[in-house]
Amino acid sequence: MKLQSSDILLILISAFLGLASYGFFYAKGYSYMSDDPNACVNCHVMQDQMDSWQKSTHHHVAKCNDCHLPHNVVGKYAIKAVNGFNHSAAFTLQNFKDPIQIKEHSRSVVLNSCISCHEPMTANISVHKNQFQKNDLNCLNCHQQVGHGK
Repeated sequence: MKLQSSDILLILISAFLGLASYGFFYAKGYSYMSDDPNACVNCHVMQDQMDSWQKSTHHHVAKCNDCHLPHNVVGKYAIKAVNGFNHSAAFTLQNFKDPIQIKEHSRSVVLNSCISCHEPMTANISVHKNQFQKNDLNCLNCHQQVGHGK
């Protein structure tokens, strides 16, 4: 019996989906769909971040996703997918910085989250706006330890 090219393609796609599903289940990928901070420590390289967040002033008012993901549904799950893929690849290939460091695109998401949550309180404080523009500053220059206390 000779296999048709469509049969081979179906077998390859099925094998890929099977392996991907197994990997997703084995890595507890389903937990990343939630807002549970414990999902962030499925990977041991994030334990220091979890510990420092628990000591922070934001521990009782913000979870990981509140700061590290956009506040719209499409952006949230797009960034979760990108970060999940990047973290999976880095963990699998043992190619992550220790301690893990935030990437520039993730830093901009965090800064936008700072502004989104705190804008009602800071909108009229012009000294911050002038300092930001003049010195290329952002929230984390002065408030770096807020989300992750040391």
